[in-house]
Amino acid sequence: MTHPTWNHILHILERSLNPGLYQVWIKPLSAAVADGRICLTAPNEFVAAWVRDRLTGQIAEAAAQVMGGAPAISVTARDTSVTPLIETSTALPAPKPEAPAPAGDCVDPAFRFSFDQFVVGPSNALAYEASLGLCRRNLPANQLFISAGPGLGKTHLSQAIGRMMLADMKQAKPKVRYLSAEEFSSRLILSIKMREMDRFKARFRENVDILILEDIHFFQGKLKLQDELLNTINTLESRGCRVVFTSSFLPKELSGLDNQLASRLGAGFLATIDQPDYATRLNILRRKASLHQVLLPEDVADLLANKLRTDIRQLESCLQNLALKARILGQGICMDMAWDVLRNYDLEQPSINLDQIVDYVCNVYSIQREHLVSKSRKRQHVIARNTAFFLARKHTPLSLQDIGQRFNRRHSTVVKGITAVERQLTLQTPLGRQLETAIDRLAQ
Repeated sequence: MTHPTWNHILHILERSLNPGLYQVWIKPLSAAVADGRICLTAPNEFVAAWVRDRLTGQIAEAAAQVMGGAPAISVTARDTSVTPLIETSTALPAPKPEAPAPAGDCVDPAFRFSFDQFVVGPSNALAYEASLGLCRRNLPANQLFISAGPGLGKTHLSQAIGRMMLADMKQAKPKVRYLSAEEFSSRLILSIKMREMDRFKARFRENVDILILEDIHFFQGKLKLQDELLNTINTLESRGCRVVFTSSFLPKELSGLDNQLASRLGAGFLATIDQPDYATRLNILRRKASLHQVLLPEDVADLLANKLRTDIRQLESCLQNLALKARILGQGICMDMAWDVLRNYDLEQPSINLDQIVDYVCNVYSIQREHLVSKSRKRQHVIARNTAFFLARKHTPLSLQDIGQRFNRRHSTVVKGITAVERQLTLQTPLGRQLETAIDRLAQ
């Protein structure tokens, strides 16, 4: 029997989403709702991965309307065994199944990722070793800050930390709290409104051993919320608890922060993740192909690793789409099929400079160059300006300060603009989809 809360959420999603999107991806889901969490179950891992990557934002927004606050959302596949995406006469060996993370009140999410699944290379070795060190208590700090661009593995490592701590400390039964900074803020605001701050403090300061906060840059400019976050971190520090932060920005790039909070965020161990090199990308493809039992020819793997250089999520998405197309056509994966699928992705192109980005943004949004550097707060000008910030950060080596100077803006404004674009892309709002189209078109 479907949970009544989930039924209400479904009604909202049915009205707000494209009908095809709702029928294909939302309707097949089943849900368990309890203790401010929604545990969704998909019919298979392909659907689960698609929903996780593209629809959790919309689901969270709909759920907030029904539940009065943003819930923690997990999406898993109904059948935990590995189902081949392509049936071939040459079967790949089945991957060794991993032990699931222990369930119980001590776990906030269902941790999807583990260290065993993480492909280590020169670009991410420091972050990987630091994350392991935090789990094993041989990192010279109880706090870890992981900084990386979208799709480079910071969420993988943060979830792997939670998973390993639970697996390695069965007797101690550590209480792990894992959520985004935005979810933390939503729960804090709701607790203040409901006059339940004692309950909030018990959950995040007293009844917790490990706090993992994703996208900590969300707190920029929110001074009232920062005070409670700082008190939470200080309390955990005094109790010897471990804290993990992730962000698309380095601590020194964050602005609009209380001085004490800024100092606290930079007090632990800092690890960055850069774009993976060719060998790492190739290893990632081979690992994912083995995991999903996809027979991936070497020449196709070489092509994908050469063309998709900036985002690990794109590598996995391209592989999944390639495998699905091969299954639908009843064929094996080949070079012609790979080139056809690659046309839908942001391929590595010759370097793009800031002048080209400005010309492109002005053309897309039908505005003049002076609008980007003016003080105008018209919605179209702000969106265009934020898009330019995001593209400059992605495609040029310019610092945030350099980008800001080009547009007569402070570095803090650039950070806020990039954060706003990332949020819309993550939530896949109508504006987010518009931005995604504009961003992808630049590479084409």
